[in-house]
Amino acid sequence: MSGKTIRLRGGRVVDPMVTMDSQVRDLWVRDGHLIDAPAEPPDTDVDASGCVVMAGGIDMHTHIGGGKVNLSRLLLPEDHRRPDGSPIALPTNPLELASCGDCAPGTLHTGYRYVEMGYTAAFEPAMVPANARHAHMEMGDTPIVDHGAYVMLGNDELFLQMLAEGQDFERIRDYMGWTIRATKAMGVKVVNPGGISAFKFNQRKLDVDEQHVHWRVTPRQVVHTLARALRELGVPHPLHIHGSNLGVAGNIKSTLETIEALEGLPAHLTHIQFHSYGTEGPKKFSSAAAQLAEAVNANPNVSIDVGQIMFGQTVTASGDTMRQHANAGLASPRKWIGADIECDAGCGVVPFRYRETSYVNALQWAIGLEIFLLVKDPWRVALTTDHPNGGPFTSYPHLIRLLMDRSFRNEQLQRIHPDVAANCALASITRELSLEEIAVMTRAAPARLLGIAGERGHLGTGAAADIAVYREQADREAMFTTPEYVFKDGTLVARAGRITAVTPGGTHFVEPEYDRGIEKLLRRHFDTQGMVGLDSFAISHDELCTCCNHGGRLLPAACFEGVR
Repeated sequence: MSGKTIRLRGGRVVDPMVTMDSQVRDLWVRDGHLIDAPAEPPDTDVDASGCVVMAGGIDMHTHIGGGKVNLSRLLLPEDHRRPDGSPIALPTNPLELASCGDCAPGTLHTGYRYVEMGYTAAFEPAMVPANARHAHMEMGDTPIVDHGAYVMLGNDELFLQMLAEGQDFERIRDYMGWTIRATKAMGVKVVNPGGISAFKFNQRKLDVDEQHVHWRVTPRQVVHTLARALRELGVPHPLHIHGSNLGVAGNIKSTLETIEALEGLPAHLTHIQFHSYGTEGPKKFSSAAAQLAEAVNANPNVSIDVGQIMFGQTVTASGDTMRQHANAGLASPRKWIGADIECDAGCGVVPFRYRETSYVNALQWAIGLEIFLLVKDPWRVALTTDHPNGGPFTSYPHLIRLLMDRSFRNEQLQRIHPDVAANCALASITRELSLEEIAVMTRAAPARLLGIAGERGHLGTGAAADIAVYREQADREAMFTTPEYVFKDGTLVARAGRITAVTPGGTHFVEPEYDRGIEKLLRRHFDTQGMVGLDSFAISHDELCTCCNHGGRLLPAACFEGVR
């Protein structure tokens, strides 16, 4: 479409990065970007009157590539068949290749379904360094949507050894910088800090100030070291933290201690619903959403995504082998997988069905919604279900309606376990999120938190033309399920729920600077403990573009000037 101009005419533009007040105005697109209105008429005129126009959605935490995802597909073949076991019908759209699945959809199905909801970017939050090449290839096979990944550190043997030996912080920082560049990551995630490694030494829990039985370091040390290093490396996205004691009653204590461990350093607490549990009440399992919200409201260095659970069948896929082993007895259907690769991290896959009639599941559902509604600043909250752990990403429109429509929320509240419905704080919360707040949580805030707000997450002049056009409806679930138009980099890729073009997505990554002297240590480590040598480990730009991304664009994010 080089040189061709598109006008989206008369839509209600909701663009909170520019203004929190929506306004009816035209948008102009040329060469894949938003432009100021030109003097000449458009080549293509799109009537957006009666519609809400937003930037393309950005899911900053969704498991769409890597070993856990493939193991989930392997474990749940029934997710790729009809309930009676017969094959799922082939797509009728000639642009779509056969792909399916709900809890663990195939790569093609993932791309199609995201785009059909108005999402144009999705980020894999748990890329194991030794498996990074495969994760990128799998994300590159996901059509249309841009993507990126956070590399997992904090449970790898080399990091823990360096920390335990008291090696200079700068060497640990440079090791992290090398790892991020080598794996073409967008940031760093730590899962159960130190706990995955401790599980391999038969330690069944690890509190924030409890020592690893072998390395004698604590999660507090791990979190603070990683967060400080990322800050000094200038990586835009702060440390992405899957905290200690996921899913355990009383784990709000660990969560608050993790925030304290940061000592003001920026961090992003992920799927925080699973870390916001108290021990009050006869069942010794209660909501600590108010405590969590109070802590987030008081600590502007902290951002969160919620990991809302949605009732129904799903599969939980996590690097947190310690917690997945503990949950394996709750699997539905009764099967699970545990795995490891090169002592980098871990992997546990447990299928699960969230039930409205379950007290625990109903309370988890209420806790997530309470967090959304009690945290005051939407710019530090991202809308997620931790796909597929809390529920499939295709449930986002239903979640949006729950957040925007109190009467609908209260109707759903009456369907869950009666003890939860009668006693949870959710019923007394009157807040309803606005369209602007939804746009923040699903577009603008993720773009800022990832450091890609220069071109993504907004509709200002110069932004990438990733645009979702929704027909205004009182039923917000219906509205956000099927946008009228979706544009990716200025190309119309979906129209009224039907794919109209299949383009390759781009790859977001960062390349922090580090002292190359660390490579001497890394070469010795790879020679003695790695499956491949140091020179073969790193992913090059050419490889990322041609082999891992099907020719999609490379989208490096700028690092800010470090504080060292």
